[in-house]
Parts: sequence; C-alpha cells; structure tokens
Amino acid sequence: MTNQIIYEHPLNERIRTLLRLEHLFQRIAFHLSQPDAWSSRAAINGLLDIISILTRSDIRSEVTKELERYTTNLGKIRSTQGIDIQHLDEIMRNLEANMENLHKTSTQVGRDLREDSFLNSIVQRSSIPGGNCAFDLPHYHYWLQQPPEARLKDLQNWFCELEPLQKATQLLLSLTRDSTRSTNERANAGLFKYTLEAQTPAQLVCIGLSMESRVFPVISGGKHRFAIRFLEPNMVGKATQTKRDVEFSLICCTF
Repeated sequence: MTNQIIYEHPLNERIRTLLRLEHLFQRIAFHLSQPDAWSSRAAINGLLDIISILTRSDIRSEVTKELERYTTNLGKIRSTQGIDIQHLDEIMRNLEANMENLHKTSTQVGRDLREDSFLNSIVQRSSIPGGNCAFDLPHYHYWLQQPPEARLKDLQNWFCELEPLQKATQLLLSLTRDSTRSTNERANAGLFKYTLEAQTPAQLVCIGLSMESRVFPVISGGKHRFAIRFLEPNMVGKATQTKRDVEFSLICCTF
C-alpha cells in the first residue's frame, strides 16, 4: 500500500510509556525549531509532561532493563545462519552505548528538572485552566518576551538532561518496529481477530491503512489476543463500525 496511515497499539506498559515519551520528544523537537513565544510555551508544556511521566516510576531502570533484554536476545541469534554479523554488532554497540549513557545520568532521570524553581512555578499553575497567564506567572511572561535565541538556549539546556533517555527511547522503538515483517490482512465487515503465540509475546501492534480506506482502527485486547474494529469517522456524530471489508497491513512486533 502507498500513502498509508500507521496506527500503533502497545501491548504492555513499558512500550506504552516509550510511545508516550517518543510523542513528547517529537513534539518538543518540532517546537524548538520555531522562534515564536507560543512555540516556546508548547515546548515547555511537552517538557513538563515528560517530567510528570518521570515522577511516576523509575524510567531509567525500566529503559535499562529493556536495553538489556534486547542485548540478551540479539546475542542468542548471533550464531543463526544468514545473520548479518556486522549489522548485528553495530546494533549491539549502540545498545551498550545507550546503557552506558543512562548509567552516567543521576539516580533519577530528570531530577534536576523536577527541582528547577522556574519550571516548578509553571507546574503549580498548570493544573488551573488558563493558569499560566501573564498575570499568574510574571517570571514566565518575562522569559517568553526574551529573544528567540535566549529562549532556545534555555530550552536546549533543560532538554540536555533528557537526551540519553530520548536516544534510548528512539533506539528501542526502532528495533521493536523493525523486528517483524508485515502481512496483508482483511477485516470482514470491519472486524478482525488475532490470537498471538504464547511463546513469543508481542510488544506492539502496527496497522497500516490506505488513505483511501476512509476508516480508522480501534484495537482492544492484551498479550494473548486482540481484536480490531474499523470505524467510519463521523465528525458530527458517533463513529460506527464499517460494513465493508477492509484490507490493511499488520505487524505484530514480538522481539
């Protein structure tokens, strides 16, 4: 298929967190390239969202475990006939470099950001609708009026602490997405059911739909099986399951 829209659905909490982090890192990267104050606000919001995720669990430990899991699994297939050893060694070195960079960070990734008084002042007002207005946060308003170069320098300094996590997240999701080839599938009357192999638990489901299909998927299920319902969008009412057969590509990332 050409002109595909890719939909992804995580099948465990670790991948779910990585996908959320990737989304926020991409959002920040986009707004860092824009000079206006509203983009600086959006970049700050993305940064605060990442800080919020980091306060809920030990992300460094979770990501390190995932890096170690990949290193172990790749080591097991090293002697498999037909494996590109040079490419495999390159991936292994990349995994080890990311583990080393994470170990160099403080005990908790983002600890300095969580203790930053300026960012904390914004966090405290962000729970209030419209709470980051100029009259609520004059220091923030002052910062937003500074030249774009000065704001960008501050944003890059804050983001620098998260860079090892961003690179590890990007690597892990890239390896996960590339671990399995896609298959062409058909959903009869907009419904598709799939049972996963118990011996090789899937991490992530990726669905590719043609732009011309005029439907979107809703995925439900867990690590043993899942179902996909394809709904026809309705911008003025409730989306309903299509009665048409839908062709799509499917990847169950199992590595």
